[in-house]
Amino acid sequence: MKRNPIWHNTHSNFKLNGIHYTFAELPEIGYSLIKEGDEHEVSIGDFLLDWTSQSTTVTVLTSGSTGKPKKIPLKKNHMVNSASATGNHFGLKAGDTALFCLPSSGIAGKMMLVRAMVLGLELDYVSPSSTPLENCRAEYDFVAMVPLQVESSLEQLSQIKTLIIGGAPISKALKEKLTTVSTNCYETYGMTETITHIACKKIGTESANYFETLPDVSVSTDDRNCLVIDASNISDAKVITNDLVELMDENKFRWLGRFDSVINSGGIKIIPEQLEEKLLQLIKSRFFIAGIPDSKLGQKVVLVVEDISVFKPGLLQKIKRLDCISKYEVPKEIHFLKSFVETESGKIHRKKTLQQIDEVL
Repeated sequence: MKRNPIWHNTHSNFKLNGIHYTFAELPEIGYSLIKEGDEHEVSIGDFLLDWTSQSTTVTVLTSGSTGKPKKIPLKKNHMVNSASATGNHFGLKAGDTALFCLPSSGIAGKMMLVRAMVLGLELDYVSPSSTPLENCRAEYDFVAMVPLQVESSLEQLSQIKTLIIGGAPISKALKEKLTTVSTNCYETYGMTETITHIACKKIGTESANYFETLPDVSVSTDDRNCLVIDASNISDAKVITNDLVELMDENKFRWLGRFDSVINSGGIKIIPEQLEEKLLQLIKSRFFIAGIPDSKLGQKVVLVVEDISVFKPGLLQKIKRLDCISKYEVPKEIHFLKSFVETESGKIHRKKTLQQIDEVL
């Protein structure tokens, strides 16, 4: 007798906006959301139809923050395994409540739906926005957000028991604010290829300097000192990343930055993400460090700020006075833009934003 695939089932405790649906009922709900729902509900409906189809895979777009977004197939049984690993790591149980406030077009949003169906969560969804808790009075056991949403929801975080944060690095200032809340806040590490997070660290603890892998995940580095992920439950092959890391052991690492963003300025290698961390104390607006071609240095360090009201000479002098900044790290140029170009998932698209500088010049 042929057995149904493991994803052809929904937990008996699974609820979507207060209503339980069996696996057989999901296609009808999907069609209804596509036909009558708002934009974010149409996206949910699309995924429900993908999930309940006969295909063993789901096609997902990568974020595109470091290059052109690409379509990759993810095995549905791997997505189920990822959901189970998250449930085990964070102690989620059937009947726990969760809020779905991310776009379901990306892997992070899709996995909130999968976790709810697999673990038996009672999942409420709202339209994705920077203020997901603005009109919400309910309390939740588990929520996933991006840093911008967290920053805008600090006064309401007491409504959440466990909060995972991903999609972009968390600023030092936000981490300090999160140490004062009652919520258990975790910074996560992952990507589309690893079906969201494969490691996390609890903010405000002694171990918050490094990520610790989830069960059945081990890590190593290649000859570039970039992270290599071995997780057979969610990927048939090892995942070789472009993330520079400091490896503690096979289950712990510290993220340093992106290999493909390292700036070689006159023979001195500068990791933009490390320099950005040093500048957080001075700049409140969004910003990033990049390297652009230079006839003498090969590349020169530039600072790009999303704020046209900042006084450039004053900022440069403050940077030069920082004890933690070497002379090689001081930006040769500072550019101020009204707004950054973003990817569909809300991340800064650095390459396209840098093209704006050329257009202004």
